[in-house]
Amino acid sequence: MKLDVIKLDGGVAGEVDLSDDIYGLEPRADILHRVVRWQRNKAQAGTHKVKTRSETSYSTKKIYRQKGTGGARHGDRNAPIFRKGGVYKGPTPRSHAHDLPKKVRALGLKHALSSKAATGNLIVLESASLAEAKTKLLALQIKELGWKRVLIIDGAEIDENFALAAANIEGLDLLPSIGANVMDILKRDTLVITRAGVEALEARLK
Repeated sequence: MKLDVIKLDGGVAGEVDLSDDIYGLEPRADILHRVVRWQRNKAQAGTHKVKTRSETSYSTKKIYRQKGTGGARHGDRNAPIFRKGGVYKGPTPRSHAHDLPKKVRALGLKHALSSKAATGNLIVLESASLAEAKTKLLALQIKELGWKRVLIIDGAEIDENFALAAANIEGLDLLPSIGANVMDILKRDTLVITRAGVEALEARLK
C-alpha cells in the first residue's frame, strides 16, 4: 500500500510503502473489542470499598435479650439488616485486569491501523518537529490541514518543541510509537503517523 507523505504546511514530500500485513487487513470488530476491553479493565482503579459489619462504627452490645421479646434474634446494630449497619458482600479493592495474549494485542493494533487506512483516515507526515515551540503557529497549520480530532504517532522520541506547542491544542494528541494503542487510535477521527513512526511501528509489529 502506497501513501503520499505530507508536510505540516500541506506540501507533498514523497511516498511511503506501507506493509499490507499491518495496514491492509480486514478490520475485525471482535479483536478490537477484546483489546479495548482489556485496556479499559486494566486502567480501572478498583478502589471501590464498603464497610462490613466488623468495620462499622457502632456498639457491639447485644441490642436486647435473646428470648422473650417475640422478635427476631439479633446481636449488635452492625448487622446488614439495620440502618448504618455493615454491607453484606459489598465491593472491596481489587484489580479488574485480566490476561490477553501478546499476539492478540499485537493483532488488535494491526486491525486498528488497518481500520484507519481502510476509511481513508490515515495520514503519513514527513516529521513532527518545529524550530520553536509556538502553539499559535502549529494550531494554524492544523486548522489549514483540516484536522479536528487527531492522534499523531511519532517515532521512538517526540520532538520537544512540537510537544510543547501541541500541549494546549484541543483535539490534538501526541504519542511515541511505543505508546501507540488500540483505544487511542479508535477514539480519534484522524490518525497521523510520521515517517519515523511508520518505521518504528513496523519494527514493533513484525
